[in-house]
Amino acid sequence: MKIEESEDPFLSFVDYATSVLSPTQQDEGDSGPGWSWIASRLLKTCTSYSSGVTPAILLSDLFQAWNEQCRTGSSSKRRPDIVNQMKKNHKRTKLPNTVTIDSIYEKNFLSLNSVLEAVVVDAFVLPGTNIYMLSLGDFWSSNTIELYLHRRYYDLMDPRSGILKKGREVLLTGCYLRTAREGSGCTRLLPTEYLVLLLDDDQDDDAMLIAAQFCSDTFSSISLNGPSNGESYSLHARIESIESMEVKGVFDNVQRKEITLVDNDEVRLKFLLWGEQAVLANLFSIGSMLALDRPYIASSKESGVETTSEICLEYGSATQLFLVPFTQHEEQVQVALTQNRYQGSKLMSSDPSQGPKVSQVSLPCNSQGSVDFTNYPFRSFVIDLHDKMSSISLYGVVTDIFCERKTKEAIFFLMIEDSTGKIRVKLHFSKSWSLGRLGLGHTIYVSGLSCYKTKQKILEVSWVENEVGALFVNLSCLPALLNSPCLQQLSCLSDLSCDASCTYICRVRLDQVDQCHVSTRYAHSVCGRAAIQKPDGFTECSFCKSNCNDEVVRTFHLKITLADKSAKMFAWCTGQTASELLQISADDFYELHEDEQFMYPSSLENESFIVALVNSKREGYGLHGLTLETDTVSWEITRALRND
Repeated sequence: MKIEESEDPFLSFVDYATSVLSPTQQDEGDSGPGWSWIASRLLKTCTSYSSGVTPAILLSDLFQAWNEQCRTGSSSKRRPDIVNQMKKNHKRTKLPNTVTIDSIYEKNFLSLNSVLEAVVVDAFVLPGTNIYMLSLGDFWSSNTIELYLHRRYYDLMDPRSGILKKGREVLLTGCYLRTAREGSGCTRLLPTEYLVLLLDDDQDDDAMLIAAQFCSDTFSSISLNGPSNGESYSLHARIESIESMEVKGVFDNVQRKEITLVDNDEVRLKFLLWGEQAVLANLFSIGSMLALDRPYIASSKESGVETTSEICLEYGSATQLFLVPFTQHEEQVQVALTQNRYQGSKLMSSDPSQGPKVSQVSLPCNSQGSVDFTNYPFRSFVIDLHDKMSSISLYGVVTDIFCERKTKEAIFFLMIEDSTGKIRVKLHFSKSWSLGRLGLGHTIYVSGLSCYKTKQKILEVSWVENEVGALFVNLSCLPALLNSPCLQQLSCLSDLSCDASCTYICRVRLDQVDQCHVSTRYAHSVCGRAAIQKPDGFTECSFCKSNCNDEVVRTFHLKITLADKSAKMFAWCTGQTASELLQISADDFYELHEDEQFMYPSSLENESFIVALVNSKREGYGLHGLTLETDTVSWEITRALRND
């Protein structure tokens, strides 16, 4: 029996959860979570609950996460009028670290990395003092919260010329929370230096401010000696990229953010944030226009920045920042033909004469014009991929893995196959391979993919480890899969098909253990592949080709017969799976006397297990990269659980 994708228990549960969480037809204007959001959340829960999950656990976690994401306060009518008025024109996507004012009150906590996207509801002076206060609201909360304004922004509160007043949008981070003491005071935000005012160039006053204050100076006009001659600069540029790095300091490594800015003349400069200032980057987004008033002018050489310009910009004690945020445009995306083929029943209305319920969806575009598929309601298939797509997820089988040799970066290529075709994915790791042992025939889920055309007009799909939304899960090696009946379909050994590209779950016993083959070897602990001793004394990983002297562990390589009432088969495994079947660690087995090692497997006759099995030698697997770990045995046991 060949398990088709439509019969995959995990995919079936994703579809079931989608139907449960999707709003009813009466909730017009509402939209439920996308396919990839549900799949990612389910797998994160499965990873957390290695001992197994139930439908109640999975659905409860989904409901809680979705409600938290959608929470908008008790009632929009209770929001301040000024916030409700501005909400109509609010089209920005939330920044990654954004928290709501309601959540601050609920949790009575605020981390320094959190971002508040707020509207000034009121600005006033505390009676009897010269301390300025802002009352802030946001678009998702019914509550407001007060902020002690930092003194570096007091000039913006001038009654005649100040622009920090009621109705102004601000972004702030690096905030400390002063919680209300019992019987006195109220919860407030303490002063933060890290505040950015938002400007709207569609508003006449803001457009005039930008033109008058920030358009006379250009990057080319900046002189390194200018500040010492009494000159100050006000600059206006687009944020092209944001990069993180660590710089070796006198006492410890210092975090640094490098923001690449491009002005109207297409001149580029680096804007640096050091140490605690790095949280400011949480307020920026690619494509937004940044206005810098009185930035600190520094030498690129002294700052250790690799750039063609002799100068760079820094956030100084007098610097103030203003932002015209990038507004995501939406693009109408036709629902792919694959949805009619694989999910057609979900697209049709109850009355066939009315035609499909969904024929296209609106999705946002980023500053490079790439369409963001984060909230795409359906599953994406290989055949659907094309140029300018981002935040794509794929569910499929690994057919090949190979390492990029001609670069110092940690780059690997992965061939993924689903029911519609194959695609090569370029994996970018921050340091080295970090996905554990991954083999041919393993079923995986990967999200955070981007598609684009290379200079040679070839479609390339890439995945960057540390990008927001990047997730990689190997379902074939997921412990919760064996412990969760709702995510598995038990098969008999006689059902296994050599043509199938799926993970089978079987209940088996160990048979003919006197004919099993047990050996130990050294492996790279990070990826589980064999470690090879080189003539120079160093140990190299056979897979990632990295020096792994300090990351070597002893592991098993096991070939053993599995049996059930329907059939017998020879299978292989390695690492933790082999240790589970043999009920002993590789180190302890190695310490046994040779005679004991020979006799040890006989004690395992007829032991019962639930195992995950994949075909690692299907035709077309491993054509270019990954060396097969066994020359003769097709079926790999990717996970095993003793079945008492």
